[in-house]
Amino acid sequence: MTQNLVRERQAMLAGMKPVLKEGVFFFCTTNDAIVAAALLQCSLAIFREDEGIALVLAEDDARQHGFDLSMPMCRIVLEVFSALDGVGLTAGVATALADDGIPCNMIAAYHHDNVFVPKPMGHRAVSILKDVQRGAASAGD
Repeated sequence: MTQNLVRERQAMLAGMKPVLKEGVFFFCTTNDAIVAAALLQCSLAIFREDEGIALVLAEDDARQHGFDLSMPMCRIVLEVFSALDGVGLTAGVATALADDGIPCNMIAAYHHDNVFVPKPMGHRAVSILKDVQRGAASAGD
């Protein structure tokens, strides 16, 4: 399946199609290279920071390795194939959620952007993002 790469802000917002994925995720960190290597295959995301290796793990994996489970997050995937140099998608999403008091952590992957919000706020966040999407689509008409 070939997707069209979207760069323009309005088009990215209008085409974002937020989807709430199943599962609960945790942002974790370790300085133990052996633990990080063991989690390589099951991590949703890995990022090397000065302070350690940050991982996004499913609940079972985070629990099994003794990570802090105090901030359960849900994952919303924005189905638009946004360009890596596209401007405005992250800002539009983060601003809309912030205006409703919902914190978010964004991870831009190659094909899609991922929005992580506290688990109890997941459905509300998707509703807000769908409103933004509809507004951007109607503004483009």
